Amino acid sequence: MRSFQLSIPDDVVADLRARLARTRLLPDSPRRPPSGLSSEHLRALVDSWAELDWSARERELNEHPQFIADVGGTDIHFVHLRSARPDAPALLVMHGWPHTFALQLEFARLLPDFHVILPSMPGFAFSAPYDGTMTEAVMANLMHTLMTEVLGYSRYLTYGEDISANVSDLIAASHPEAVQGILATHAHFGTDFERDALEDPEARAFFARLSARGGPDGAYAHIQATRPDTLAAGVNDSPAGLLAWLVEKLIEWSDTPAGDPEFVERRISRDRILTEATIYWATQSIATSFRPYFDGGEDVPIPPVEVPAAVAIQRHEHDYPESLARAYYRDLRSFERMPEGGHFTVAEVPAAMADRMRSFARELRLLPA
Repeated sequence: MRSFQLSIPDDVVADLRARLARTRLLPDSPRRPPSGLSSEHLRALVDSWAELDWSARERELNEHPQFIADVGGTDIHFVHLRSARPDAPALLVMHGWPHTFALQLEFARLLPDFHVILPSMPGFAFSAPYDGTMTEAVMANLMHTLMTEVLGYSRYLTYGEDISANVSDLIAASHPEAVQGILATHAHFGTDFERDALEDPEARAFFARLSARGGPDGAYAHIQATRPDTLAAGVNDSPAGLLAWLVEKLIEWSDTPAGDPEFVERRISRDRILTEATIYWATQSIATSFRPYFDGGEDVPIPPVEVPAAVAIQRHEHDYPESLARAYYRDLRSFERMPEGGHFTVAEVPAAMADRMRSFARELRLLPA
């Protein structure tokens, strides 16, 4: 394991700014859907990106202790925020797509009573891609190995979002001897076969709603799973294209009122959004970030989670049935529907989520009452 600090070369930043200055934007298409990224908003983001003081952002990011470790043959980058209390509970916090670790730092800073570990998933940001088929099982094994064999935590809590939500479930289900508890805002969905077998009308209605939106809302995933290199060639070469591809999802998946796409910046500041884009740009990791989509492997069941669980449903899946959570998380300590916060939950409402994590740990007697 070695210490790591971000250091994006000046010529990379200069090239980025030169490309941004030459951006050619198109007008919005007629009958453009009300959600998503407008040409006007993209122009404002491009202009702000060209003026971003990256040196200042880099200094801020480097205030967080970072490391790279060889985990089962893959170099994994992670932030490790240690509590002043040696006996503090350890917490694994995993991002999804199109996150990076940086989007979850604000949440981590609000938990000084935990040892918080924020890894970059394989192929994202400063972590090397996995040399093989990167299934959820592979990601779960790498993250568990990082926590136990590399960092030496025999017990820990886990949390995941988006593609790492299933990874978090899988870690908790596979390693109950190590996982003290799981907090989920993206609760378990199950395989297609398991969904088709559901008899609960509420559960069937929930998945029917998701399926009805699967065409327009799932187009990105279909492209990333079937033509990843073609898409990556374009967005890796065009900063405006990359920005549009990333920010559209921040807008559509966050807890954003309809018709107000710029609301996302009241949840996730523009500097934080542009930091995400800069990390993807500088590391040229957009192609490898698509790996979970085309490397996904078989749609196999994840065993039920027997360890203590707290489920707080984020607004993007507001109608997720409690019955599903109770059937899958066998020791469910709490179930609630969050009043605020969407798909990027800990980035959008970090203080609320830090309070939930702390309350959960107190219930498990991992923190003083």
